[in-house]
Amino acid sequence: MRVAVIGAGYVGVVTAAGFAEFGNEVVCVDKIPEKVEMLRKGEIPFYEPGLQELVGKNLKEGRLVFTTDSPQAIRDSLVIFIAVGTPPRGDGSADLSYVEEVAREIAANLNEYKVVVTKSTVPVGTSLRIKEIINTHKNNNTGFDVASNPEFLREGSAVYDFMHPDRVVIGTDSDAAKAILRDLYRPLYLRETPFVFTDPKTSELIKYASNSFLAMKISFINEIANLCDALGADVHVVAKGMGLDGRIGPKFLHPGPGYGGSCFPKDTMALLRMAQEAGYHFHLVDSTVQVNQKQQEKAVEKVRQAVDGDLKGVVIGFLGLSFKPNTDDIRESPALYVARRLMEEGASLRVFDPAAMKNASQVLGDGCVYCKDSYHAAKGAKALVVATEWNQFRNLDLAKVKEVMNGKVIVDLRNVYEPEKAKSLGFRYVGMGRR
Repeated sequence: MRVAVIGAGYVGVVTAAGFAEFGNEVVCVDKIPEKVEMLRKGEIPFYEPGLQELVGKNLKEGRLVFTTDSPQAIRDSLVIFIAVGTPPRGDGSADLSYVEEVAREIAANLNEYKVVVTKSTVPVGTSLRIKEIINTHKNNNTGFDVASNPEFLREGSAVYDFMHPDRVVIGTDSDAAKAILRDLYRPLYLRETPFVFTDPKTSELIKYASNSFLAMKISFINEIANLCDALGADVHVVAKGMGLDGRIGPKFLHPGPGYGGSCFPKDTMALLRMAQEAGYHFHLVDSTVQVNQKQQEKAVEKVRQAVDGDLKGVVIGFLGLSFKPNTDDIRESPALYVARRLMEEGASLRVFDPAAMKNASQVLGDGCVYCKDSYHAAKGAKALVVATEWNQFRNLDLAKVKEVMNGKVIVDLRNVYEPEKAKSLGFRYVGMGRR
């Protein structure tokens, strides 16, 4: 099958490489020539484990092509995935200008029947809007169908998620589009992947509902961690006891400085905006957003108290800047928020992240020291802050850390260490909800 993916961002490249691996002829389009040239060489403009190998393999075998020529890609393809950005506006709603631009371009190049599929996260009703735009701007009577196929890719494990998804959601009112997309995803049928076929509006809402629920789960366990601090309980044991209940499950019950990234903050705000426009106040999601904002400041307060209340001139080793491990994405990163707030209060930061240093430097500027590894970051520090749970931070030689530090404080915002072990080495340990 001939497939076009419009947008060579995170979702677009993973989607294009994944469908090429399924044996399809895929062309991935982007307007930025430098990015396209980079991808043609098999170089990935962002950090995602396993993606470079997947792209390189399918480039070599001729199933994957990158181009700036969107009209040709549209004319040559049966299925066209829209995978452009939908950034948040000031009021929290999603900006659909890029999606609408692609829809107009599809209309101008509609030479035969196409299935137009939204892969981008879009508000409820966007599929209908795309259909209206194409019908308005097309210059012939060629038929087409529109479908919604939301992505559920986790940054850091996106390749695995594409090949082994929990479910595939397809929203369309067309039997023809349903049959074509079913055929496109046929390799997953062999693995007995659950498929959800529904109407476009329901499909679009599933993505927002899923992400908002997960964000709510994170905010809930963060509130429990704060309560554990107040009562002297251990949030790890509480979370374990909760997670063993099959109705709850253990995932996303890990306290920290809040959620971040490109999805949860944007999607919760967009869902709130959609609810507001529908005349409904979504109390739970509204509270989730508020708790998350307060949790980031709570993390700053943890560090402040750990160094006796005054951050001015205090040297702090700071580990982790990306919003989660295995990515260089710093969008809405709670770690980056904490780092910036500490700098605003006069702290002298020595920072290290395995992948996000370049991106973070564009935000933090020259106000901190960028270090070559974790021990370099800890050198001369009064306190060491763990802000992102990269695996390599979990197994640091704490005795060596203690040798290079001037102080003896560990502020573990991700609870990667056992308090008793840290204390046995002479550290003052401060965690999230650990008594």
